[in-house]
Amino acid sequence: MDVPQMHTAYIGLGSNLDSVEGSPAETVVAALHALDGCGEVIHCSSLYKTAPVGFASQPSFVNAVAAVRTAGSPEKLLEELLEIERHFGRVRESSTPKGPRTLDLDLLLMDGLMVNTPSLTLPHPELAERRFVLAPLVEIAPELMHPQLGKTMRELLQALPDAGENNMAGVHLLRRRSVE
Repeated sequence: MDVPQMHTAYIGLGSNLDSVEGSPAETVVAALHALDGCGEVIHCSSLYKTAPVGFASQPSFVNAVAAVRTAGSPEKLLEELLEIERHFGRVRESSTPKGPRTLDLDLLLMDGLMVNTPSLTLPHPELAERRFVLAPLVEIAPELMHPQLGKTMRELLQALPDAGENNMAGVHLLRRRSVE
């Protein structure tokens, strides 16, 4: 009998609008539980309140990162993440890019895989530039290597400039780990 190959995927979660589960913080916590349908959540960061990046005229976000052990392919996992988003009321096709959303689930990394298809790019192309993703990621996996850049998540976070919309003041701890 074949044993399925297990992968560790890192998923960024974000919300700045109420959903069927409640406030953005309640939405992120509920989404963390929903990720159990994709595999086993093995690590979860604290919740962070973050300033919007790219489209400033919107409410602050609640962000977190989870590590999930899964037997699925990156493409299958992405499909499952999009289905979870839809359950929480997100319709990507009609939403403003980088605008307000009930739930955003981004597949950031999966093992050391590098994928570039029309529907999926791994590692996430903006991962190294996003403090709101790197801060929670460093909390759970500081020595995780970026497969293209050859730097740890901690090194990438430390290299970010503390200026503009990506500054340190824009990301702060909201609630200590809520799921693990």
